[in-house]
Amino acid sequence: MTQYVVGVDFGTLSGRAVVVRVGDGAEVGTAVHEYRHGAVERTLPHTGEALPPHWALQLPADWVDVLRHAVPAAVAAAGADPADVIGIATDFTACTFLPVLADGTPLSDVLPGERHAYPKLWKHHAAQGQADRINALAASRGESWLPRYGGKLSSEWQLAKALQVLEEAPEIYARADRFIEAADWIVWQLAGVETRNACTAGYKGVLQDGSYPSKEFLSSLDERFGDWVSKVDGPLSPLGGRAGSLTAAAAAWTGLPEGIAVAVGNVDAHVTAPAAKAVEPGQLVAIMGTSTCHVMSGDALADVPGMCGVVQDGIIPGLWGFEAGQSGVGDIFGWYVETQLEGGLTHEELTARAAAQRPGQHGLVALDWHNGNRSVLVDHGLSGVIVGQTLHTRPEDVYRALIEATAFGTRTILETLESSGVPVTEFIAAGGLLKNTLVMQVYADVLRRPISVIGSEQGPALGSAMHAAVAAGTYPDIRAAAAVMGRVSRAVYTPDAAAADVYDHLYAVYTELHEHFGRGGTDALHRLRALREEVAA
Repeated sequence: MTQYVVGVDFGTLSGRAVVVRVGDGAEVGTAVHEYRHGAVERTLPHTGEALPPHWALQLPADWVDVLRHAVPAAVAAAGADPADVIGIATDFTACTFLPVLADGTPLSDVLPGERHAYPKLWKHHAAQGQADRINALAASRGESWLPRYGGKLSSEWQLAKALQVLEEAPEIYARADRFIEAADWIVWQLAGVETRNACTAGYKGVLQDGSYPSKEFLSSLDERFGDWVSKVDGPLSPLGGRAGSLTAAAAAWTGLPEGIAVAVGNVDAHVTAPAAKAVEPGQLVAIMGTSTCHVMSGDALADVPGMCGVVQDGIIPGLWGFEAGQSGVGDIFGWYVETQLEGGLTHEELTARAAAQRPGQHGLVALDWHNGNRSVLVDHGLSGVIVGQTLHTRPEDVYRALIEATAFGTRTILETLESSGVPVTEFIAAGGLLKNTLVMQVYADVLRRPISVIGSEQGPALGSAMHAAVAAGTYPDIRAAAAVMGRVSRAVYTPDAAAADVYDHLYAVYTELHEHFGRGGTDALHRLRALREEVAA
């Protein structure tokens, strides 16, 4: 009998289900379901209330709809008998975080008119003030966990978002019995049991060496915050573990057999690593889409400035998992085409024009901070910068400069890892931007490295399916599953030496601007943001 597993990848705007053959990793069926409400960034759906700047929310009902629609459609597309499916696993954006009642009911279902009752999407950046205070206090106290996060916690992570709820809507904070990552909440809906996965607990929840931040530290932020750990602490489960069995209700949603294995939750970026066969130290996977997440494993602990986190067993059991990221990549390209050109040119037209240029021809350098900086500055109060524009600057010039800026941001991350004693032996690209060959060649030239490419268009969903196979007992661990089910093509893009030489000069300018605007040479970007928020209020 041919056996299958299902991986479900919950993204920013949609969810994707993939049916994978256990014996060889072949992807035999896929389906996508767009969230009805997408990413809620402007108005609250039930009331029409305008949201403040830098807010980003989602609706849990949209996630459940993915299980109702995408999973059965993927199984049908595969032509598979649902009875032959032996496991299901999911991955999620993170930190996407929500307050719930004790039984898992989202507070947004109970209090639809309260904006703080909704899940805060990963790119909710309105808690930067809370993050700044957390970081200042942790640094002054010499908290031992702070270096594991590169010296700063992001405003995207759990502590900042939860502290924002407490301070701006204390009644919502008090009403919430639990706060939980969406990655764990969706597993709760599938298996009927609450679990906490080791990945999000470590990277997003500041669980290090078996402990969360102390009650003393939390109370020093706000005396009401001292009970925080009681709202997030719970059974911690290893990646690839079995969270439970598919409930009758979830079986009815998905059309899958009741009782099959439900794997522990995971993060979309981290679960992609084994899908790309990146299970050994030094193999870095860049998941390049609306944002980019850089994940890799190492055999030793190292403190790396500006990292999103370093977590033992966070990606591959037995290794230290390193995470870095860029908060805006594809989003920046989309912003430029959709808002600055107002439909005048398409991505394809701009790419063709930009590809005809020589490196350095446009005379521009940009900073890729249109959605803030996640690594290595960890400051979402920063914003984008473009220098060198003249009356001769064309749209394709700016478009190419924005592509190059994101590559320079990735180079900054790689150089920071290596200077901290974490060698990067292979760069593997995954995600939607693989389709743009100009982007990939620019990255190879800027990084002066060959770029390997994942052999799947659905890397996170494939990685989740592989974890489902482990949870179902077909493979003993994720390394064994990756050896059979993973997909990668080595050195698909190689650097052009002449282009790389030019990019070294442009990168030097980028670095100069990076340090000036990002490390205290001027606070102009923060002043502009503060003025915008003051006027908007």
